Amino acid sequence: MDNRIDQSLLNSKHLRWLLITGVILVGANLRIPLTSAGALVSFIRDDFGISNALAGTITTLPLIAFALLSPFAPKIANKIGMELTIAISLLLLITGILIRSAGGITLLFTGTLMIGLAIAVGNVLIPGIIKMNFPYKIGLMTGMYAIIMNVFGALGSGLSIPIATSGNVGWRGSLIIWSGLAFITLLIWLPQLTKKHAGKKKLNNQNIGGMLRSPLAWKITLFMGAQSLIFYTLITWLPTILTANGYDIKLAGWGVFIFQFASIPFTFIIPVIADKMKNQVPIAIASSGMILGGVLGLFAGFSDLSILWIIMLGAGNGSAFSLSMMFFTLRTNDGYEAAELSGMAQSFGYLLAAVGPVMVGGLQDLTGSWALPLTMLAVFSAVMLVSGMASGKNKQVSNHS
Repeated sequence: MDNRIDQSLLNSKHLRWLLITGVILVGANLRIPLTSAGALVSFIRDDFGISNALAGTITTLPLIAFALLSPFAPKIANKIGMELTIAISLLLLITGILIRSAGGITLLFTGTLMIGLAIAVGNVLIPGIIKMNFPYKIGLMTGMYAIIMNVFGALGSGLSIPIATSGNVGWRGSLIIWSGLAFITLLIWLPQLTKKHAGKKKLNNQNIGGMLRSPLAWKITLFMGAQSLIFYTLITWLPTILTANGYDIKLAGWGVFIFQFASIPFTFIIPVIADKMKNQVPIAIASSGMILGGVLGLFAGFSDLSILWIIMLGAGNGSAFSLSMMFFTLRTNDGYEAAELSGMAQSFGYLLAAVGPVMVGGLQDLTGSWALPLTMLAVFSAVMLVSGMASGKNKQVSNHS
């Protein structure tokens, strides 16, 4: 009898460590298929002979997929379980990566869309998985998940071109390589399907509709939406803004690297700190304030201090992103409610992220200056500040619908 109990405990611990590893590896897969493709857009454009506008959809199409599928991911998980839903999404991700590099332009965009749909599921459900399985380690697990996601995203940007130009690998081989990471993640995740509860829970329409009627849920959604718009706009236009401020084009290109690198420590530290606080209003103020300060610095055009503005923007965005992830778990009662809030916020957030760079580019074309676009980013920073202060108070979305 004791031997059976010991074996059961051993199996339980083994499964838990596999879950921790699985969550971290899922995080690693949520950015690298996108950032690796973004770095190779010019290679893909030249290979197919397509326009810059059409090539640009390689990076915007997944964001649209995020916006479309995010609200439905929790519904699917409610029916078949979170663990199985994530396993299916990993299989879809592997298939999408392979199809993307397998043939002509139709397969390129088909695979890209599949990748976007697969990543949307992980984006939405992992906060719920953390809430459900690690209720006393939410900050630590969210921090590890977020930092791995950002580190691997940066690796995708940095390694793709060297791999593509190595021998006869090319852009196709450089992108296919990352299917191996997704396959390993799927193998490590599969044991989670043996859990008896299988993550299933029936939710009625009133529960689901209640999220849409919750003012707090909409404040959290607005906070993440504004952060996403600012982040993806800066990823797209920061080098051009720096060049307009007098930077050499090669040095300006490093601005995005510094911006992303500066965010990495904060993506880990902020969730750990936030988890220990009664309310997260100070973090919301600090993260929004750093972004606003960085935007105003770029607006002022003090080129000698541009590195400082970039670091402020990176630190603020890293903090705000991680705080958004924490809101999904801290402002909900269980894993499925966390997934519902995550789906709602990320759908709106990525919709804004998809249109943000286009809006900013259009304003610059219209005015011939970066003053109005940067003013727009400053306004969204202020929106972050107000919505973040409201979201940071110790309340639950289910109690404010």
